[in-house]
Amino acid sequence: MTNHITTQWKGNMAFETNNTSGLNFTIDASPEDGGEGNGMRPKALMLSALAGCSGLDVAMMFRKMKLEVRDFRIETFAELTEEHPKYYDKVTVEYHFFGKDLAEAKLQRAVDLSVEKYCGVMEMFRKFAEVKIKTIYHNE
Repeated sequence: MTNHITTQWKGNMAFETNNTSGLNFTIDASPEDGGEGNGMRPKALMLSALAGCSGLDVAMMFRKMKLEVRDFRIETFAELTEEHPKYYDKVTVEYHFFGKDLAEAKLQRAVDLSVEKYCGVMEMFRKFAEVKIKTIYHNE
């Protein structure tokens, strides 16, 4: 399967790019890097892709496992290398679940399935970074 993305320069440091669903968004550098700060940063997009990929897996399992969750968020922390080209070499992904009487074992199973089996972006990250996973339950 091949994906095709078009990224068009919009002047200065800004680009408009699409994705396979046909939606567009802007990529731009920060003002300190010569941009106007009017778009997403490329490396941060990688972290969003990581959290989004795994989050979609886990949310799908909410339905399949009939899990009751009031809220769910993923916090992603990443460290860049010192030398160029700078890349993320250490990444921590925290899964936060909020709700009453959370089924912790089933939620952990959903996270494990995403991390170990389904999330292709997670697998890509493991090729260049040490990835740590934390699951945090906020029982209300």
